[in-house]
Amino acid sequence: MLFSSTTPMLVQGITGHHGSFHTKLMLEYGTNIVAGVTPGKGGQEVEGVPVYNSVAEAKAAHEVEWSIIFVPALFVLDAALEAIEAGLHIVIISEHVPVHDVMKILDAANKKQVFFVGPNCPGIIVPGESKLGIMPGDIFMPGKVGVLSRSGTLTYEIVSHLTEAGVGQQCVIGIGGDTINGVDFLEGLAMMEKDDAIDTILLIGEIGGEAEERAATFIKKEVTKPVVAYIAGRTAPPGKTMGHAGAIISQGKGTFASKKKALEEAGVKVAALPKDVITLLA
Repeated sequence: MLFSSTTPMLVQGITGHHGSFHTKLMLEYGTNIVAGVTPGKGGQEVEGVPVYNSVAEAKAAHEVEWSIIFVPALFVLDAALEAIEAGLHIVIISEHVPVHDVMKILDAANKKQVFFVGPNCPGIIVPGESKLGIMPGDIFMPGKVGVLSRSGTLTYEIVSHLTEAGVGQQCVIGIGGDTINGVDFLEGLAMMEKDDAIDTILLIGEIGGEAEERAATFIKKEVTKPVVAYIAGRTAPPGKTMGHAGAIISQGKGTFASKKKALEEAGVKVAALPKDVITLLA
């Protein structure tokens, strides 16, 4: 389990519109938010959570393990490096983060050996325990399926089908759809393969990029648990790209057909429609 209801969390950008709005929802879900950070706003409170001017100040006053970042894109690099330097795992919700900034964040996270999810993602939820993100908590239920997804809205649709069918989830990670991410399918698969609380893994992908093809190679060599997948874009016309920056088709790679073929050759069952995931899991 990545975290539980007792894991202490921090919100960077807590006084902004999105930060304050989702802080309220995360607290209501049961997330243990102990502090917030907004430079220049130290001494305030948001939903009863004390606000500090820096991560260092917050860390000096509270035990903290994770940070969720809601700051504007141009300030994400500084915020992320500040959290990583303090040894915190991070989730970056912000969109439009410059790719070179993401590369610097990823390098820093790898050197510090901290977990980095995002950017441009819905976050992480451990159903029934805690959520660090913007997903609607009421559609999730505790169970044994681990979910890795490139798409936030597709995650919500498919998870709602799972929950309606009584199929619970142990952990759901929205890795984001940008060209470069923190946690990718490979790291997520490796983590879920080792987690005894997870008995089945669900990948939610989309046309464009080679993430699913690389995942198929990894699954064939390293994953023993059953894996089910859904790939968005099955009916997209040739040359069509999805909205995500990472969803680019080039030189015949990244198509629905190439992803489906690679995954099926690795023993993964690929659903034709979101609702078909239920049948394949069963």
